[in-house]
Amino acid sequence: MKERDSILPLPSPGTAASGIRDLAARLGISIGTVSRALNDRPDVNPETRKRVIEAARDIGYVPQQSGRSLRKGATHNVGLLWEIPEGREAYGEPFFLSLFGGTQQVLSGGGYDLVVMPDQPTATPDPLARLRRIIQRRQVDALILPWTRTKDPRLDYLAEVGLPFLALGRSLSGGAHPWIDLDFEAAAEIATARFVAAGHRRVAIGLPSGNLMQKRFFLAGYRRALKAAGVPFDKTLVAEGDVTPGGGYAIAGRLLDLSPRPTAILAIDSGMAVGLYRRLAELGLRCGEDVAIIGGVHDTPMTEFLVPALTCFSLDTAALGRRLAEILLARLAGGANAAGELWPLTLVERQSDRIEL
Repeated sequence: MKERDSILPLPSPGTAASGIRDLAARLGISIGTVSRALNDRPDVNPETRKRVIEAARDIGYVPQQSGRSLRKGATHNVGLLWEIPEGREAYGEPFFLSLFGGTQQVLSGGGYDLVVMPDQPTATPDPLARLRRIIQRRQVDALILPWTRTKDPRLDYLAEVGLPFLALGRSLSGGAHPWIDLDFEAAAEIATARFVAAGHRRVAIGLPSGNLMQKRFFLAGYRRALKAAGVPFDKTLVAEGDVTPGGGYAIAGRLLDLSPRPTAILAIDSGMAVGLYRRLAELGLRCGEDVAIIGGVHDTPMTEFLVPALTCFSLDTAALGRRLAEILLARLAGGANAAGELWPLTLVERQSDRIEL
């Protein structure tokens, strides 16, 4: 059975086959030559290909991507596997929405589209189930994977099957692969040193639960700053929870029940900081006066509207998204793996940590 052609008439109803016949008749060449030219086959004279493409443009025909995908194994889609938590608290929207815009901006220039692919790894016994379906159904040509783990079977699986991917975060898994990560370690060191310089000695830290790689670096920066200042590390001042306001609220409950309680708290996420504020208010404590807080490696729109405004870190997420797309387009064009890139974070000084001891 002859394969159906891949040209779809956009301006008016009709079939792909009739469009091919119209173009062939208009140019005085065979239907097969028109089809090969539109599908960028190498056995077509460059001048003929140019004439066919120009004629197709004149009458409003464009390649139908789904047909091409079956033949070439290409979708011209780049997926982003976006993990979402169970329940009603979804983390990361401000960060990722800005990231999506920057990524799509560059992908569009290369003829690709970003496809956001939600995932809940705990929804099935097989944590790779979603990823396996994506690969088996050939839904994308490449993937972006955020929220990397110290040991991440997703990266090992992608390396095994050979699908181009880019990790948003470092990992010990996946072999040699391109990655971009935020400098969590430097941010935690800067924030902790700032607390210590203001006279704080009981500095607590809120970390994500699980084995996210970012937790490892954030804790390392915190410990290094304490050591440099001669402040002993106290494991009771380290608390873990979900990267959500609810997680921050639970962390605050544990930390503020300590005696003596911490005078400063560093949280890895601004969403967590929202929960810290709530618990402080319930206990009759004032942020920035009774307890100093620095929260988050991303300055979201809500941080400056907290009372007092939250001291945190900023990063150009749209630029980060553009860079993710640039690296993947280079890989899809046959380029070698890019080296890993560590993106710095800038401290945004506000009022939540103004207390000095």
